[in-house]
Amino acid sequence: MKIVFANSAWVSAAERLILRGGSWQSIRLRVRYGLIFHPAAGPVLVDTGYTPEALSGERRGRMLRLYGALLKPELNAAGQVLPVLKHFGLSPDDIRTVIVTHFHADHISGLSLFRKARFIASDAAWARAKARTPRQNLRHGVFTELFPTDFEARLGGLSSKPRVEASGGVPGGVDIFGDGSVIAVDLPGHADGQFGLLFAGIERPLLYAVDVQWLLKALSECRTPGFPATLIADDAAAIEPISAMLRRFLAMNGEVVLCHDPAPTAYDLALSDPEAG
Repeated sequence: MKIVFANSAWVSAAERLILRGGSWQSIRLRVRYGLIFHPAAGPVLVDTGYTPEALSGERRGRMLRLYGALLKPELNAAGQVLPVLKHFGLSPDDIRTVIVTHFHADHISGLSLFRKARFIASDAAWARAKARTPRQNLRHGVFTELFPTDFEARLGGLSSKPRVEASGGVPGGVDIFGDGSVIAVDLPGHADGQFGLLFAGIERPLLYAVDVQWLLKALSECRTPGFPATLIADDAAAIEPISAMLRRFLAMNGEVVLCHDPAPTAYDLALSDPEAG
């Protein structure tokens, strides 16, 4: 099984906003999404990253327009999901499964591109999103106009899939493909229903921990962001316990990849970085 990550965009933020005790120096953060080549399921997307649909799409509501104006994401043309698929000889219709780790705009903005895909996500979080008002969803960073109109009809919820228990320091969770190759691990704190992906069957176990932290440095140095970063967290009290679990995983020779950490990893596509030539 092959695992790659691409960088859909860059977003700049002052270091002290995402790293406790940091400076006011601006850090250029990545916005990763993943592509798994699974022996049975075929090419599987993990989120979609930022796409033009979130920044200039016609369906955007007023608050989503404001969101884009405040964050000012800089789209990475080479790392957009369609060029990356083309790089591998794939079209959007070749993607039959999209794993949606949580419902923030920088993870779902391209879902409507994949007309033939089923979606794997937290059905509990989806039920809560449906029950909330638009204003309440805004508090959770959810913009419902980014979901395909038939999202629910194509949703395969995590609650219907088998679970595996933790062992040897490796977190347990939902067995997405039923073969132990990709395990969805609950990662509460940042977003309602957020889960990461554990690849335990490779030489060095890998946990894609999505948005538990923005920087690996914050994780390894126990510098969990404080106020005002905690204002946007779904459950700020859960961030440090989950971070502690990730530190234990690292101590047992596991590897952690985060969505936004700017440092390149061995799994990143070089073409997703315009500065890589």
